Amino acid sequence: MPHHTLRLERLAHTAILTLDNPPANTFNQDNLAALKTLLQQLETEDGIRALVITGGGEKFFSAGADLRQFASGERKTADHLAQLFASAFQALADFRGLTIAAINGFAMGGGLECALSCDLRIAEIQAQMALPEAGVGLLPCAGGTQLLPWLVGEGWAKRMILCAERVDAACAQRIGLVEQTVPQGQALRVALELAAQAARQSPQALSACKTLIQAARQQPLAHNLALERSAFVALFDSPDQREGVNAFLEKRTPVWTHR
Repeated sequence: MPHHTLRLERLAHTAILTLDNPPANTFNQDNLAALKTLLQQLETEDGIRALVITGGGEKFFSAGADLRQFASGERKTADHLAQLFASAFQALADFRGLTIAAINGFAMGGGLECALSCDLRIAEIQAQMALPEAGVGLLPCAGGTQLLPWLVGEGWAKRMILCAERVDAACAQRIGLVEQTVPQGQALRVALELAAQAARQSPQALSACKTLIQAARQQPLAHNLALERSAFVALFDSPDQREGVNAFLEKRTPVWTHR
């Protein structure tokens, strides 16, 4: 286990990561480095096809960075923390399987950016989400200014970042910040159900699809359409393609061999 504030469990093909740094499940230098290490470890495990992240306790998913780290005002510390956040959350965004944030409480600052780095977000009805960094003279430095407008549009991103507007779960679903709201205590269960659905797909096909979907953020449509055709043909080199098609024709469950 990379760090005592990160609890990792495995359930069938799903890894469950609980942020467990009471009282607010904050991030610091140690557990950010450990998070990247943990993700690298999971990448090597063939049986893991999905990752669910949630918060320990009933109040917080994560309140983000521990602000005591910035009290000195040292640029060197700020640069080091920014790089650690970027490295850890990029590893999360690049994880080959489906990633789901089960938001079971407050997701603030870097905590919300952690959720934004996941593929899907399930929020319990009592959850609150915000990027309040400008109120303490800072800004979201772990993808918030880039990933939030991609999901909710520029207007709502500006409301949340420039006006420090906090949104509840219902509003978050309405603007596209989360895909589903659930009753209190149900986010992890629903996330695990989605993870199990993803685990039934070909792992290689799922990874290829995820890469293509995320490429739409950076590359023009014509470029990505060519990549899509190439990736489709490349799957024919995999036993999973033959297994998947034949399993369908034979009306049986496929047995995947590739992660």
